[in-house]
Amino acid sequence: MSEKQVTSERGLTLLGQVREIAMRLPEVIEAVDKFGHTSFRVNDKPFVMMGEGDGETSLSLKVLKETQEVLLQRGGFTKTHYIGHHGWVTLDTEVAPDWNEIGELITEGYLRSAPKRLQKQVMTP
Repeated sequence: MSEKQVTSERGLTLLGQVREIAMRLPEVIEAVDKFGHTSFRVNDKPFVMMGEGDGETSLSLKVLKETQEVLLQRGGFTKTHYIGHHGWVTLDTEVAPDWNEIGELITEGYLRSAPKRLQKQVMTP
């Protein structure tokens, strides 16, 4: 699948929902990489990546390896090509996402990527 920047109506809707969750976290930036993927980053480390190709939108999330195993066994997620061995999963976007769960997974990825000073801000009630 040839990946490119998200441009479809469905993809932009998904991107908007992801953006709303990710941008609430401290010091997050949104960037488009040289492959056209939109990523959400903290400390220049991506924790969410989105792309589009062949009419499909992809949403990949950085999670703990333990979380990855649970999600893969449960279904609705696959190991992300090329980076799955680092704990990345890709959501099956044909199924309506559970936005509470996606929010938790985005936060988990953020915590895996953020420096300790930012992790403390998120973890402190």
